[in-house]
Amino acid sequence: MNDKIKENYGRDTSLIYYDVTNYYFETDEQNDFLRKGVSKEHRPNFGKIKKRFNLGRVISVADKGMTTGDNIWYTINTPAHDGYVFSMSIRGAEKPMKKYVLDDDGYVWLGKEYKRKSRKYPRTIQVTSTSGKKIKKQVDEKQIVFWSEKYAKRAKAEREATLAKARDLAANPGSYTRATSYGAAKYIKKVDYDKDTGEILTASSILDIDEDLIREEEALDGYYMLLTSEMDTPDDKIIDMYRGLWRIEESFKITKSELEARPVYVWTREHIEAHFLTCFVALTISRILEMKLEHKYNTERIIDSLSRAECSLLQQNYYVFDYYD
Repeated sequence: MNDKIKENYGRDTSLIYYDVTNYYFETDEQNDFLRKGVSKEHRPNFGKIKKRFNLGRVISVADKGMTTGDNIWYTINTPAHDGYVFSMSIRGAEKPMKKYVLDDDGYVWLGKEYKRKSRKYPRTIQVTSTSGKKIKKQVDEKQIVFWSEKYAKRAKAEREATLAKARDLAANPGSYTRATSYGAAKYIKKVDYDKDTGEILTASSILDIDEDLIREEEALDGYYMLLTSEMDTPDDKIIDMYRGLWRIEESFKITKSELEARPVYVWTREHIEAHFLTCFVALTISRILEMKLEHKYNTERIIDSLSRAECSLLQQNYYVFDYYD
């Protein structure tokens, strides 16, 4: 398929987008290939991909789950000296990084709702050695920070729902357990749980909302940070590279909804592989149709149109369309 796509349409492999998702199975069967639970292993074998498809130098683009020292060190030390554009969690960053993000100095405003700045800055990362021990390595990279008012409002709205649950938790701790307080408990200063039942022990703790944590999170609303090896690439181009990840998220959505990849009703390895191969081939064909239709229609509309199409056989290879659009 890859060879034919390159032959007929061409293919730009200078960027590789990477993301993960989960699919659930409508079966209780278990084997070496099919196991219960979430599996999100951020360990892509880019070396295997590059060799199989004969790729040159590529830039890997991924979310913060990929921002590990091992992934960064491996990427920049391939024979082709590949590159990366990874997002980084600012909330989980060290204080000097947060200080840089919140410092107004250096930001360039693009309109009234968006600003960005960047710096070239060496960073120390932890890399797993051949012996399995973690060793420190220094990498030169560019750090790009941008703030969006739209993202800030969205973050605030998402937090408000969790805060409402946290306030109810503080007022009615007996109504919650460790499981049901998940997400909201981090906004409570101290929560003690019974080790056996998971119930909240109100006698040993006063449940107060952590206002300091809320203010700290509010200050970082709307900020995003990207780390990249591409030191001389303009900031806006790096940001555009990262924003391309939405196409993978859209592909997941299409396979799960329009192409009905989930739930999965098969359980042998051969049938599971056949199921996902069928869905992937269908996704590839739908993308080709999008391109042939000059991106005027999205995949959902294309699939809907195809599902409505009907024709009747007149004779031999002659058909008449009963419906088409």
